[in-house]
Amino acid sequence: MLAGGVGPAAAAAATATALALGDYALVVSAGIGGGFQPAAPPGSLVVADAIVAADLGAETADGFVPVQELGFGRSVHLPPAELAAQAAEAAGALAAPVLTVSTVTGTAERAAALAARHPLAGAEAMEGFGVAEAAAAHGLPVLEVRGISNAVGPRDRDAWRIGDALAALTAGFRALGPVLVHWGEQHEHRREHRGRP
Repeated sequence: MLAGGVGPAAAAAATATALALGDYALVVSAGIGGGFQPAAPPGSLVVADAIVAADLGAETADGFVPVQELGFGRSVHLPPAELAAQAAEAAGALAAPVLTVSTVTGTAERAAALAARHPLAGAEAMEGFGVAEAAAAHGLPVLEVRGISNAVGPRDRDAWRIGDALAALTAGFRALGPVLVHWGEQHEHRREHRGRP
């Protein structure tokens, strides 16, 4: 386990460093985040079926354009679909896109704009896409899991439920244990099989 810092850049740097120094089968980005209402209320859990850099691109007169539509880069990483589905089922979580933002949403207008661009989004957080970029650079699959501490929208710290979000994350990882162990065993079996003459 690694505490990688706040934001996609710090998370990417910390993850890439750890991956360069060790041997891993899967990278998991976990933490708390804001939930899009009503799909992901505070105290619930979201497993990403897509990890999206929601503000990586350009503002134009016609609206936001993701970086890949500009002709370079990417703004979406897809966790292994079967793993994400199994993880969400085991943890009792919502399987939905998790948006990575560099600035946490603090207004109803920004929440509405994100929801309009990403109507299936379950949560927003600040690190997932950076972790996913580092994992991709090392050829590794990635999973993102978020305990929901607050609603995406106007900032109201009195309404945040960080304890409930951490409790959901803890319970979720207890339930995820067998899924992650099975994934690791499958990966090891595939790697051993490829290594045979």
